[in-house]
Amino acid sequence: MNTPQHDLEPAPATHRLAQVLRWNRASYLLLSAFLLTLGVIAYVWWPLVQEVLATFNPRLPWWAQLDWLLVGNFLAMSFLIMAGADLRSDIWVILVGLAGGLAIEGWGTQTELWTYYTLERPPLWIIPAWPIASLAIDRLVRLLQLALPPFSRRLLIWSYGLIFGGFAILLFSFTWHTLDKSLTILALLACSLMILSPTEPRLALLTFIAGAGLGYFLELWGTTRECWTYYTLQKPPLFAVLAHGMAAVAFWRTGLLLRRALNLIRRIPQRLRAQTGHHASLL
Repeated sequence: MNTPQHDLEPAPATHRLAQVLRWNRASYLLLSAFLLTLGVIAYVWWPLVQEVLATFNPRLPWWAQLDWLLVGNFLAMSFLIMAGADLRSDIWVILVGLAGGLAIEGWGTQTELWTYYTLERPPLWIIPAWPIASLAIDRLVRLLQLALPPFSRRLLIWSYGLIFGGFAILLFSFTWHTLDKSLTILALLACSLMILSPTEPRLALLTFIAGAGLGYFLELWGTTRECWTYYTLQKPPLFAVLAHGMAAVAFWRTGLLLRRALNLIRRIPQRLRAQTGHHASLL
């Protein structure tokens, strides 16, 4: 029996790449939503886009003026959010990322820990970046879970204490001068509560590492391009990089709490029906 010729031909490179990265229909939907969001931001805040375009010099080669760090961040997050997309779980990441990003940006800009070049407090155009980064971190955590072996109990305890304890000290010292602000007090209380009540410490560590890893490149771009500036004028400060890790852990924990709360709410009608049936049988 002859094998059809088309079965012998290798799959297209894009198809093989999609199989390796586990792209599916939801992957392309997420990428389309990402690009649409960028388009809406560019349209609504067109004057900001014009400022960027005005820096282009036609006498110089385009590749020498291209922001390769921004392109790299954009491509990396695009590929990551498409990997193994699942809208049922990703919607939680997106919603928590939006709300959490707004809260964090509001805290930082209102207390002037950092300021944006537009002087908005906070700028709404930066908020959509948070759920995109959250999705990318979610994928990085999956990769770390597959790549890293299980931690021994002793290594897990020491690593958790060193990383989260070190961040707590850094957080306190970085925000010391804003302790008279209620937003800073709330931020410190929230971080302390999450650090002292770990849920799945290994997963918390991997989430922190993934968040800080991606956060470094995002902060490097933002601070060196002076899109935002920290009061320390560092480009970027260590606190800002590690804060992305803590934010990732906070978003993950919040998502877990919301899903558990929703499951409890869904069970209420079942319990009421069961109680009603029990009482009816007694009568």
